[in-house]
This record gives sequence, C-alpha cells and structure tokens, in this order.
Amino acid sequence: MNETLINSYKAFLDNGKTERECVSQTVAIAKACGYVELCDKSELKAGDKVYFINRDKSIALFHIGQDDIENGMNILGAHIDSPRLDLKMKPLYEKEGIVYLNTHYYGGIKKYQWVAMPLAIH
Repeated sequence: MNETLINSYKAFLDNGKTERECVSQTVAIAKACGYVELCDKSELKAGDKVYFINRDKSIALFHIGQDDIENGMNILGAHIDSPRLDLKMKPLYEKEGIVYLNTHYYGGIKKYQWVAMPLAIH
C-alpha cells in the first residue's frame, strides 16, 4: 500500500467531520490538481477541470473530455457520509428534573451508539 496515500486519507477523515469541512478540503485538493470554480469560466473546452459547490454541503467535479457529449460520458458518484447528531431548532427540554437535548441523527448512527463516542462541536 502507498503510505503517503493512506496518511493523506487519514488526515482527510480527521479534518472532515462534517459535510462542509469535507467540501472545503475537497476544494483545496481540487485546486491543487488544477480545477477552477465553474462560475469563473465563461465557456468550457476539452481538458478543462471545473468544480461546482452546492450550498457548501456538496461538490461536483468535472473533467471535460475530448469527444462530443453525444458519444457519451463517464460518471463517478460518491457522497459525504458524516455520522453526527444535529440539534433541533429548540433543542433543550426538561423531563423529571433532567435537561435533555432534542436531536436529529444522521449517517447511520444509532441512538445508543453516541454515548460511547468522543463528541466535538463543529
């Protein structure tokens, strides 16, 4: 295995705890590889590398090919899965003298798992 690749992937996971953090890191990597933001281009030509960010929570990268689009295209899709607890709009409530936080949970996390995980605020 390529140790440099493994270490850079571990660093990406360590620094990308939320969708927004992952998108920010992906933009930095894309820029280092010659990608530019789509809105900065007036027209696209073969060989261009562009990216588009949607609400700071998702990103699409495009490498414009040589052939006409009528001949087809290659698409590779992935998603950002950030297991986490999100606080609801009015999260605090009290029940039997104990204060609770009302949450949504995402990314496959189960209600009973979060108590065994180190938590951080991002």
